[in-house]
Amino acid sequence: MREKIRTFSGIHMSPADPRPEEICIEDIAHALSLMTRANGHFPVFYSVAQHSLDCAAMAQAEGRSSREVLACLLHDASEAYLSDITRPVKGCLPEYRRIEQVLQEMIYEKYLIAPPTEREREIVKRMDDTCLYYEFEHFTGEKLFDVAPQAAVLPEYRECPMREVEKKFLALFEKLMAQTVQEDGVRTDQ
Repeated sequence: MREKIRTFSGIHMSPADPRPEEICIEDIAHALSLMTRANGHFPVFYSVAQHSLDCAAMAQAEGRSSREVLACLLHDASEAYLSDITRPVKGCLPEYRRIEQVLQEMIYEKYLIAPPTEREREIVKRMDDTCLYYEFEHFTGEKLFDVAPQAAVLPEYRECPMREVEKKFLALFEKLMAQTVQEDGVRTDQ
């Protein structure tokens, strides 16, 4: 039997045994806009959706393709169904990481059509790590790496209402999907 959660849009889905039709971008945007980064240890509410938007903005500032920017926007989308777990804890949870990988790949395949290439994954990882570094530097004064990563643009790091972040996430998603169609050709439906 598939254990299920009820999502914001009313879909009942199994995070441990997902189906593509159970994945909904509105659920992703909503949940990530309510989920805090750093397990709530920043001095203000800063959401996973804001982090995702910042990763996408950094990729855009570097002149990356719409597909690469979209991959950055969606890189934490599985957390909408699983929760955000800090890196030190996630490293101790091999089954969680397996479930997360399956779900994240399904999300990528649904919206990117094909999983990211190794080069695209490297771009996403670099944007994610760069955002992580500057988030911690800004909010805590801590430098997580010996050498500060280069960033084409730095976020504002302001506290934003979740509905505003959710709308920005969805608007950027729609824009990137349309641009990706233009760049890559015909897509199947979402």
